[in-house]
Amino acid sequence: MQTSKKIGFIGLGNMATAMIGGMLQKGVASPENIIGSARTAATCRRVAEQYGIITYPSNTEVAEQADILFLAVKPQFFPEVIGEIRETVPSHALIVSVAAGKTLREIAGLFGGERKLVRCMPNTPALVLEGCTGVCAGDLVNPEETEEVLALLRSFGVAESVPERLMDAVVGVSGSSPAYVFLFLEAMADAAVAAGMPRGQAYTFAAQAVLGSAKLMLQTGKHPGELKDMVCSPGGATIQAVKVLEEKGLRAAVMDAMEACMEKSGKL
Repeated sequence: MQTSKKIGFIGLGNMATAMIGGMLQKGVASPENIIGSARTAATCRRVAEQYGIITYPSNTEVAEQADILFLAVKPQFFPEVIGEIRETVPSHALIVSVAAGKTLREIAGLFGGERKLVRCMPNTPALVLEGCTGVCAGDLVNPEETEEVLALLRSFGVAESVPERLMDAVVGVSGSSPAYVFLFLEAMADAAVAAGMPRGQAYTFAAQAVLGSAKLMLQTGKHPGELKDMVCSPGGATIQAVKVLEEKGLRAAVMDAMEACMEKSGKL
């Protein structure tokens, strides 16, 4: 169902435009109901031309009109941006943060009091409508309003509510994890190239294998260990590869990397 509410974006970078594109493509919002602002006129002009939305040179013009306002700027810019808009955001507006590390309490403090706040952490696969977004809502946000935000976020992938204490875990397992997957894909392709496969074809084989494996797990509901065992024939090639990955500490390396990511997220 298409919302009639005015949706505002402060910040029109890759994540914001991925979200806008998903909302428009899935028909949950119309271009005339989406407004946005960015640091440069060139960005505003490019996004307006690409998506048909209305853009403004001023953050306050977006803030005063939006019923649902996405703060899609980096966390270090929150004090500056919120200081600029806090007097103009309507009291009924839902304010949705798209920034790692900033807690609901910290954001409320920057606004100088309690507001209807939602935190969300999407990831870059939103660009191809396969995003994964964790969402937590503040105490002043009712269940219907939470569902409104979830419906918008589900236009470009999966979105689920989580308690705020798990938002750093969302960053580790979803928000930042495409980088780990791309690193893995690059290594897989490099090995195929070393074996003589053209690089473009190697990337296609590696990426499709990861895409298909993820889809197989999601659609069958099987434990990843069970699916791994299905590939590992007795005395075969796959189990030898698995043996080497275990010897090299793949699991521990991934877990240690995610712990470092989650720790850093909590300090942003």
